[in-house]
Amino acid sequence: MNKVYKLIILIPILISGCKTNQSNHKSLSQNIDSFDMSVYTNQGEKIYSIKSPSSKYNKETNNFKLTRTTIQLFKNNMPEYIINSEESYLSNNNKLLELKGKILVKAILNRDDKLYADNFKWDINNSKCFLNGNVKFENDSISLSSNKAIFNNSKNIIEFFNPVKYSIKNNDNSYEINSENAFYNIETKSVSFKSFKKKVRTKIYF
Repeated sequence: MNKVYKLIILIPILISGCKTNQSNHKSLSQNIDSFDMSVYTNQGEKIYSIKSPSSKYNKETNNFKLTRTTIQLFKNNMPEYIINSEESYLSNNNKLLELKGKILVKAILNRDDKLYADNFKWDINNSKCFLNGNVKFENDSISLSSNKAIFNNSKNIIEFFNPVKYSIKNNDNSYEINSENAFYNIETKSVSFKSFKKKVRTKIYF
């Protein structure tokens, strides 16, 4: 584990803007309205922020269950991605983030880039986010879809696992390709295809 991740392990938590409902202190759960939380490294760099209009905190497990969440992922203290979902779960001292239902990931700088999935899981000690269930990436030029993908938010690369359906949009025409694993680089806007059986790799730029 490199130095950066060692710093992330020790994260102070800042919870702001939380208005708690009246609750019984003997109860194991507590309802929270207007949930707003930011998570930082011990060096003060923001990792992510999460907001929800309605959430529930389990005192026994120290876990959060949130609805209609809006999450921002940060890099160098600047927001890089926005994620929306129907539900989300925070566990392991807010270091494990799990999202479910109508997940939409959007890049701040590339608003046309959109990533969809049914499920999303991220351990903040790892730069890789795991997506499964109706995974689809699309913009004005291409569309990539599969049932499983890994989004590396430090390298800005999305890996789609076999089978992958790939479509090229060209004015009124469209082209479809079925392939094994595919890699999309958000920064260079390039797609790479890799066949493990034939050991062949193809790259396309837009």
